[in-house]
Amino acid sequence: MKYDVIIGLEIHAEINTLSKMFCSCKNDPFYSQANFNICPICLGHPGTLPLPNQEAIDKVLLLGLALDCQINKISKFDRKNYFYPDLPKGYQISQFDLPLAYQGVLEINNQKIEITRIHLEEDTGKLNHPAGKNYTLIDFNRSGVPLLELVTEPVIKDAITARIFCQTFQQILKYLEISSANMEKGEMRCEANVSLQIKNSWRRTKDGKIVGLKNIKPNNKVELKNINSFKSLEKAISYEIKRQSKMLDRGEEILPETRGYNEKKGETFRQRVKESGADYRYFPEPDILPIKISSEQLKNLKNKIIELPHKKKARFIEEYGFSPDIADILVDDKNLADWTEMALSELKEWLSSSGESWKNQRIKLSKLLADYLISELFKFLKRDKVSIRDIKISPENFAQLILLIHQEKINSSSAQKILEIMYNTGGDPVVIMNDNNLEQSQSDGKDLKEIISAIIKKYPDQFSEYQSGKDALLQFFIGKVMAETGGRFNPKKIIEIIKNL
Repeated sequence: MKYDVIIGLEIHAEINTLSKMFCSCKNDPFYSQANFNICPICLGHPGTLPLPNQEAIDKVLLLGLALDCQINKISKFDRKNYFYPDLPKGYQISQFDLPLAYQGVLEINNQKIEITRIHLEEDTGKLNHPAGKNYTLIDFNRSGVPLLELVTEPVIKDAITARIFCQTFQQILKYLEISSANMEKGEMRCEANVSLQIKNSWRRTKDGKIVGLKNIKPNNKVELKNINSFKSLEKAISYEIKRQSKMLDRGEEILPETRGYNEKKGETFRQRVKESGADYRYFPEPDILPIKISSEQLKNLKNKIIELPHKKKARFIEEYGFSPDIADILVDDKNLADWTEMALSELKEWLSSSGESWKNQRIKLSKLLADYLISELFKFLKRDKVSIRDIKISPENFAQLILLIHQEKINSSSAQKILEIMYNTGGDPVVIMNDNNLEQSQSDGKDLKEIISAIIKKYPDQFSEYQSGKDALLQFFIGKVMAETGGRFNPKKIIEIIKNL
């Protein structure tokens, strides 16, 4: 391409506090009865005074520390003035020049994405447009809900990196228990600013602005809003890059506008001309004193920082030999990641106690554990719509099941039967194996040879075809033997005897 792609992200997330940002109303924006969790403060009645939510402030500070941000020891709230029906005060209490956190970083695919700021504000109400009606309804249950906003520097160069950044940020919010960050519910909203500049015609200033070189005017950026999935975000950015590229090729001007994304058509569409910062007429919120952040407060918050998902993923790949795709699945949910690691720890301990080397077997065993976790156990979780923390199987018992498979005491068919019983009862896999006579016989003695010989005599044509080189029929005979013996024998022994015969 003859253009540089410049992408900056703005991500909003509702913070999961008990009460709203500036009043004691319950923080429950999805309550079924509209306009139930409201009061004169979150409705912006004259004469009411806001009182900041300490927990919301602490959670934004925790996020800032986790993302290596600088913290403003003195911060404040500001009024962002604009009119919209779901904003009853006519302004939003937000933060302008002194956000709680600034100058952070989040590494995505070995690229350090700079974070400009993370600030705290209040959410607006929600507009509902009844089908076929000529009016709009407003639900203020969401009005005043604490809302954090993260803004990146314009350093992202492609749609895939933008999507991965948003996905990783969502995981971090969940790991730190700051937000549920469900995009479908609107708990997390991702917006992208996209611009294309002719190569070597621009530079970025210290405050993140794009300026032209050699008297070249930089092209305007376009903001993409109201996107409700990561896949749609990636597609919208990709479409916008192509759209702007074609316009510049034709010599057309890119307007500074806000655009939405039509998922059915797979294209962006114009919503309105974008406001500038001056349009908002920011000024300090006169009803809230400046916030002083103490060193003791930051020290206590630092102690709450845990291993973040992108770092856990890198460690899972390095320590256990998981593929990046499998590691992505395992670390997506903190409870699943913790449960998996407890099972691996038990597996490592039992393997070492039996005299085997964990170092030599770790990749094989990790893969075996992940296969049964994702391919088999996930079937029950999806069927019953439950998470890993709600099941009866303990990590220790799951590790014991994997060990039985590794030691060839049970085959895959028996393992699936045992796993289902474990899921329903929470029982011990060894006890289940013994009670149901599922242990695989290691014998290659006369009884197994006689069974196989009888089956071969029963299917002489198929055996002749196998002898003639039709190797696929080997599985046919293994299946017959397993069915005849109830899966008690090791498939390796069955294959060995068939080939000898």
